[in-house]
Amino acid sequence: MARELRSVRPRHDDPDVPADVEARDLPKEARVELKTLSKDNADWVAQHLVMAGRLIDEDPELAHRHALSAARRAGRIGVVRETLAITAYASGDFALALRELRTYRRITGSNDQIALMVDSERGVGRPDRALELGRSIDRSALPADVQVALAIAMSGARLDLGQEEAALAELEIPQLDPNRAFSWSPDLFHAYAEVLEALGRDADSASWRERAERAELALEEAHADAELETVHVIEEEFELAVVMDDVESLDGDEAEGEFADEAVSDELAGDEDANDQAAVGENTDADFADEISVDESASGMGAVGDAVTDDAAAGEVVADETADATDAAPTDETTEDEPHDGTVSTDE
Repeated sequence: MARELRSVRPRHDDPDVPADVEARDLPKEARVELKTLSKDNADWVAQHLVMAGRLIDEDPELAHRHALSAARRAGRIGVVRETLAITAYASGDFALALRELRTYRRITGSNDQIALMVDSERGVGRPDRALELGRSIDRSALPADVQVALAIAMSGARLDLGQEEAALAELEIPQLDPNRAFSWSPDLFHAYAEVLEALGRDADSASWRERAERAELALEEAHADAELETVHVIEEEFELAVVMDDVESLDGDEAEGEFADEAVSDELAGDEDANDQAAVGENTDADFADEISVDESASGMGAVGDAVTDDAAAGEVVADETADATDAAPTDETTEDEPHDGTVSTDE
């Protein structure tokens, strides 16, 4: 009896890229990661990453389609998987976001997206698992902005469980300084105000909301003058100093940059002068397209709610392999970062 092989890969149409979008629009450090691809392929992937960054706020679904296109050509590159995770999160697909963040962490060894992982656990309805994951990380080894993001995500998980006092304690970290404003301060102040409100401390909540608004205003004014390093805003109740670093050296406690909006362009950075080392066939559609899949049992089960935001235990939860065969993600893989051949045999 004759047998044939047919592809079961879901159809995915690459979204159009405007003519004005160029590979060099992608931050340099990200372009270095793409140097393992052929030049033409690297440029093509870079353009889709640029589009994902541009669209993440205004049209997260379209941004996600661009990220999927990039992943089909360069799925073993950390920045690509990170972008796919961020766009999935922004689209509300927390199960896919969590899966892709785990893969990104394995590829890079980085914990810089731990807060988003914790919040994705919340999104799929597992606040207990979110707390376990957050506690597994040495917070002192994280940059200040990541520490803040993690504190907000952990506080949100406490609120999910009805633990308001514990939620407040999660936010009482050194970065909760009412007299200084960093790029992450407004989010932290707002989160603190929300928990105070949940505790019935309305006056204290209003005070912290006011601090958040003043911090936002001060940061906007500071951004208006790129050469300004420190701004002092004198208000009725307190002095707020906006701490900014030179835009060319953003790191550590005084890193000035956008945090909570998951802007993909802030996550991607590289050096375009690295050597082009790979042939066109590396990380191609045929090699990787089936790697991306969705955890159906968890997807869409929860909302992020109050905070923007590896798994702690050795027994990491493995994503459910049943998928809905939508354009959002190919589903016939056996592991999270090893490609499947994408074919099945049928009797004719």
